[in-house]
Amino acid sequence: MTTLQDRPNTALVVVDAQNGVVEGAHERDSVVDNIAVLVDRARRERIPVIWVRHADEQLARGSDAWQIVPELAPAEGEPMVEKSYGDSFEETTLESALSDLAVGRLFLAGAQTDECIRSTLHGAFVRGYDVTLVADAHTTEDQTAWGAPSPDLVIAHTNLYWTHHTAPGRTAGTVVTKDVDFELSTRP
Repeated sequence: MTTLQDRPNTALVVVDAQNGVVEGAHERDSVVDNIAVLVDRARRERIPVIWVRHADEQLARGSDAWQIVPELAPAEGEPMVEKSYGDSFEETTLESALSDLAVGRLFLAGAQTDECIRSTLHGAFVRGYDVTLVADAHTTEDQTAWGAPSPDLVIAHTNLYWTHHTAPGRTAGTVVTKDVDFELSTRP
């Protein structure tokens, strides 16, 4: 259903699964485990895995905080997109990586739900992609001290509104890790 021409393929996009981003995040270990399951399944099914890594003042390039968590090892040849903004498309190589792979459908996982995940969901959708959020494979840190809802409510709300998100010619939705079917998503 994507509005992108000649883009029949699907990819798994893993956003900011970095030491400094998920350290102390809500249900960190189970989310990282779910991402690992998705990555393994995508590789077995020959679905491209695209990694996105954030850098800024708190996540200095080359630092331990900037590294992808040790449980998730990008494979040789898998695209690594470097970013400095919440939206993984903003001033990055993500669009060209997806175009090179003829990808029009995305499964999204990673962190942080209330920043880079939401920004990337919307960034992809307005660019014409079909986007499925893996509901139990994204997380965020506790920001209640600044007036935000608790992490579990941020995650639940994001899953709720993305499940019902719509626009002409594109699909949005959520699915839990165990129900992800990359092959089904590529059928017309």
